Amino acid sequence: MSAPVKGPASYFPSIEKKYGRPVEHWKDLIRTSPLTRHMELVAWLKTEHGLGHGHANALVAHTLAERSDG
Repeated sequence: MSAPVKGPASYFPSIEKKYGRPVEHWKDLIRTSPLTRHMELVAWLKTEHGLGHGHANALVAHTLAERSDG
């Protein structure tokens, strides 16, 4: 039995359901954006793509963490 998903990834199922796009779509947008700062990216996702704050924050946090791990 697997442990429950925690942290930013715990939002991913509801993000996909609410916005009708896979998480990878949003992460690709974040990766290719000229913006680099966390809150700039969150604000951009909210204003340009209509995401809620929690969803945008989770996507940005997860994507930037991957970038710094690489």
